[in-house]
Amino acid sequence: MEIALMIEGQNGLTWPHWQRIAQLAEDMGFVGLYRSDHFTNARGPDIDSLELWVSLTWLASHTKRIEFGPLVTPCSFRHPAFTARMARDVDDLSGGRLTLGLGAGWQDREHDHFGFDLLDVDSRFIRYKESLDVITQLLRSDVPVKYKGRYYNLQEAILLPRPQRPGGPPILIGGNGARRTLPLAAQYATEWNCVYLTPEQFSEKNARLNELLEQRGRPAGDIRRSMMTGIKFGRDEVDLQSKLGRRSEDEWREMGAIVGNGSQVVDQLGRLSEAGLERVMLQWLELDDMDGLEALASVVIPQV
Repeated sequence: MEIALMIEGQNGLTWPHWQRIAQLAEDMGFVGLYRSDHFTNARGPDIDSLELWVSLTWLASHTKRIEFGPLVTPCSFRHPAFTARMARDVDDLSGGRLTLGLGAGWQDREHDHFGFDLLDVDSRFIRYKESLDVITQLLRSDVPVKYKGRYYNLQEAILLPRPQRPGGPPILIGGNGARRTLPLAAQYATEWNCVYLTPEQFSEKNARLNELLEQRGRPAGDIRRSMMTGIKFGRDEVDLQSKLGRRSEDEWREMGAIVGNGSQVVDQLGRLSEAGLERVMLQWLELDDMDGLEALASVVIPQV
């Protein structure tokens, strides 16, 4: 099991936070550092945030080992041509460490505040699929691309210089939806990232993805299986209880979160690994608690 970090970039993230987290991830053995792409939280008040692609550009040039990327960058407020260009450049700058997580968008509040049209769900996923078409064609085609869709049109479009990695950075598609998201992952993704699932729930979704891959003639090993989920880690029982809030340990686990002391966290990760999960992105929300994050890394990473 590979252990990575996930940070909510709209949840009070500043440059000092980001720089310290990046250094800790690099030094403590996390395989990667990922972050959300939002203007705001779904509920107020608005607090500090860092722009996604600016922060990833800094990360590409100030780290040497860790993988990184957006979980996920939405097409609802980013044109796919710009996303493809930025992803190519950031991946090249990092020496090939970016994973390009792509999403449809979901949060009403930020779209209303900043004037972007989220669309109804059916239209949103039509736009999302077109965005995936545009991005993958621009990254993978060595000849100019022509594309005509409902939302995007390209005429003789080509990215120059070509990505240093053939085909550009790997594409990650995130979400649990069996009707829309999993079929898109089977078609476009090199990594499927689910969210907050128990081992049993993951096994069910994973089996469905394998069926969809088989239908497309793709081997199951074509797609890495990862999960973004919450972490409630305590160095001792008092510390753990202070992290739980209004929910019990069992309630958090039933939601798919990882909960407990070091050995309990390792046990839960082991069950997910047995179910077929290859990488977990632990959602660390306490941006001022770097001592707790370092304690988590020192206890858990050597055991997985």
